[in-house]
Amino acid sequence: MRTPARHMRLITWRSLATAATAALLATFLTPAVAQSSAPRESAPVYSYDNAVRESVWVDTGLDGDSDGRTDRVAVDIVRPSEPAQQGRKVPVIMDASPYYSCCGRGNESQLKTYDADGDVVQMPLYYDNYFVPRGYAFVGVDLAGTNRSDGCVDVGGRSDVQSAKAVVDWLNGRGKGYTSRTGSTKAKAGWTNGRTGMIGKSYDGTIANGVAATGVEGLETIVPIAAISSWYDYYFAQGAPLYDSGPEWLSDYVESPEARARCAAVQQKLVDGAPRTGDWTRLWTERDYVKDVRKVDASVFVIHGMQDLNVRTKHFGQWWDGLAKNGVDRKIWLSQTGHVDPFDFRRAEWADTLHRWFDHELLGYDNGVDDAPMADIERAPDQWVTSDTWPPRSTSAVKLRPGKGEQAGVGTLSTRTGSGTETFTDDPGRGESDWAAEADRSTSAKAGFITKPLTRDVRLSGSSKVTVTATPTTSSAHLSAVLVDLGPDTIRDYAASGEGISTLTDRTCWGPSTTGDSSCYRQTQARTTDVDHTVFSRGWADLGNHASDQGAPLTPGKAYTITLDLHASDHVVPAGHRLALIVAGTDQGLIDPPASTPTLTLDLSRTSASVPLVGGAAAFARATSGSSYITPDAILDGVGEPRTTHRVPGGSTR
Repeated sequence: MRTPARHMRLITWRSLATAATAALLATFLTPAVAQSSAPRESAPVYSYDNAVRESVWVDTGLDGDSDGRTDRVAVDIVRPSEPAQQGRKVPVIMDASPYYSCCGRGNESQLKTYDADGDVVQMPLYYDNYFVPRGYAFVGVDLAGTNRSDGCVDVGGRSDVQSAKAVVDWLNGRGKGYTSRTGSTKAKAGWTNGRTGMIGKSYDGTIANGVAATGVEGLETIVPIAAISSWYDYYFAQGAPLYDSGPEWLSDYVESPEARARCAAVQQKLVDGAPRTGDWTRLWTERDYVKDVRKVDASVFVIHGMQDLNVRTKHFGQWWDGLAKNGVDRKIWLSQTGHVDPFDFRRAEWADTLHRWFDHELLGYDNGVDDAPMADIERAPDQWVTSDTWPPRSTSAVKLRPGKGEQAGVGTLSTRTGSGTETFTDDPGRGESDWAAEADRSTSAKAGFITKPLTRDVRLSGSSKVTVTATPTTSSAHLSAVLVDLGPDTIRDYAASGEGISTLTDRTCWGPSTTGDSSCYRQTQARTTDVDHTVFSRGWADLGNHASDQGAPLTPGKAYTITLDLHASDHVVPAGHRLALIVAGTDQGLIDPPASTPTLTLDLSRTSASVPLVGGAAAFARATSGSSYITPDAILDGVGEPRTTHRVPGGSTR
């Protein structure tokens, strides 16, 4: 539902835009087409060959590198030449990135290239090729400290966000731009109406989230793809470290060589502000966009892979929940892939949907995209379903409880309160794939709890929570909890190279090309694997963070209660399959182990999972009303071990 203020502005804009665009298309289209009452789709009527290519340096107002002058960020622009010649102004699609020179964008790791005058020749990705002929400008912003920009990379902090926000301000006549990095000749954005949409995958989409959370005027929509919503949650999970390094490593990785030489002080601030203890600090507060979600006035089109083990799905889940609470216009696509762009898992449908989205949000076209289902969800490889709302309105939290089984560590999962205890010992050499494969076996490394075979499909939609009461034998302990679908399936192989896609040799083209900037990209197809189980939601925590976001040593032999946030998903456990909750220690490759190797005893009467079920408790009761199940003694095949965790959100790490 749109906020009233934005709704009124959009009504006014659409009435003006409809008249303007009807007149525009009447100039270029045949009389039969021009007589239609209003356009529903922007057409490629402008010349890409003759597009204006220029560079501007926008003043951020910050002096991140402490050189005595405010930082300027490089803004490379590709825009159609005809509208300005005819006195018309165009909207902007922007991708602000740290990767334009160090790491590349997209599946083919494209970099910006320049001509002898310093104007951009190759703009990575297809956005300029496709949208510039349709009456949009495309703007590629080098974040501070990268490529041709001043300043320092601060990994999602004030400088990163201001790098892009300052450009939105400049596009709307509020900021200062210059024709060179050090000169005094000012540049104006008189060719644009200021209406801006930000897009980008991973780090780029993260910056879009951060800019939207400032509430900057002129930012009409964002399209964050596999994006971070809180940088703490990129590096830690409730105190448990997800990587063996912090944001200083990433800053050093993406910075230009000259920035790296002058940004030691900023690097040190990142080290000091992000201790590997996992404690929450002011550094993380600055990089938490969820806390400012109430300021978001732009519409949001979220795309995320439900098996993304780089930017994990907690990021879109908490961002989405905040957007919903604040009535932000929103849409979502959820794929079965890992960290993959929709251009590489659903190309034609993506280009069409994105086109309609930007036409609606930036040109004001009444094309029905806002009346389409809110969510597209990949239920099986290349098989998609829709939901009018997400999660569906009939979804409610159902408390599932573990119970003792006939074997140690192989218990039951139902709505009945359990009793007794289960014990496991942390084994840092094993992880969720191992636990799920041995769900029906008594093993020392995990405690598993399993439903009867379902008599009906059960759909979980949203974010789950698992509350655990555990007694450790040592002063430190990490916990993992995963939800598993036990049953045969064919899924995208998210743990393999490509994270669910294979890249082919033939190409498809998405707009006109020039000698230096091709619109043609290698096609992809789903990379699949047959499995006997699927881990579809996961969460981790340091038990020492049971009382707050500041960790503390544990007292061996004392019971502690902590609630783990499991990551958002949308998954159907089919009839005949079983749903499992597994609780264990270190999830190999996904969190780092604790300092000690604890044995933990779970109090089953004080352990439970709150899961979002479509149809609520009644749906679960109907699906589990069948006969009891005899536990087989079998190994259940799944995907391979998760690949070594990324430390670069969206860089060319494949």
